Amino acid sequence: MVKQSGEYEYKFTVFTPTHNRVNTLKRVYNSLKKQNYTNFEWVIVDDGSIDNTSNVVRQWMKENFLTIRYFYKENGGKHTAVNLGVREAKGEFFLILDSDDACVPHTLETFLKSWEEIPKTKKDKFTGVTAVGMDFSGNVVGTYYPYDNWDVSHLEILTKYKVKGDKWGFNRTEIMRKFPFPEIEGETFISEGLIWNRISMQYIKRNINEKLKYIEYQSDGLSASSLKIRIKNPKGTRLYYRELISLRINRKWKIRSILNYIRFSLHGKIRLKRIVLDSFLSLLTGILLPIGYLIYIKDLIYLRFTNK
Repeated sequence: MVKQSGEYEYKFTVFTPTHNRVNTLKRVYNSLKKQNYTNFEWVIVDDGSIDNTSNVVRQWMKENFLTIRYFYKENGGKHTAVNLGVREAKGEFFLILDSDDACVPHTLETFLKSWEEIPKTKKDKFTGVTAVGMDFSGNVVGTYYPYDNWDVSHLEILTKYKVKGDKWGFNRTEIMRKFPFPEIEGETFISEGLIWNRISMQYIKRNINEKLKYIEYQSDGLSASSLKIRIKNPKGTRLYYRELISLRINRKWKIRSILNYIRFSLHGKIRLKRIVLDSFLSLLTGILLPIGYLIYIKDLIYLRFTNK
């Protein structure tokens, strides 16, 4: 059953994980100050920054324009910061707004309106509302949804429909608490898709064709160095693809997932026999093992020639 708003202090927890992003964090702050809807808190988890983030945020807190709660932790990766943010959240809805992004003034107002349009008798089936992103020129990043107010799961969108680009929205905080990110010792990254896929097995979301977030990819961000980061964090990456294999996805996605499962298992020094036995589709994994091995070798060559 959906928890009532009275059980929370705020309607939204806007959550920002940050690591050495003091120069871009200000535009997050400025965009939140412009929100038409003000029943929210801004929770910042500083994931081990060594720049001036702490001093800047504390100055904003003194301005008392927004309700800001700041937490500092040792660097462990975005997923560990999200786990802390979810535990500390006092809002009914949990909205991740990255430290190099910004949102339009009617963002929270639009999200809430879309949520309230969902019939009360059906809300238990929904995790939240998702919108499209745009660049700072106002162009959609990727594609629009094929339908507005489209009620479907994240996994179905990912594997059945040709929807591309960054999408962004909130989840009910109570659901986020049911699905924390695994924290693997020695690794600082795990795909957010792991959790969105797990949530998809039980909940759908409402998808709207509203451009609510500005997106800018940083040269040292997760998107720019995806392969390098995944290779350095093979256990979490392996887990993501292993679970994807077990889900109801089309054949193309199934084969792609198996190949990546093999590839990153090898980066994680997993023995070939164990790779096959741990797969949910052992026979097909065994057949695809040589191709997955070749992709792994290609990664090693890439790393050698790019000095990664």
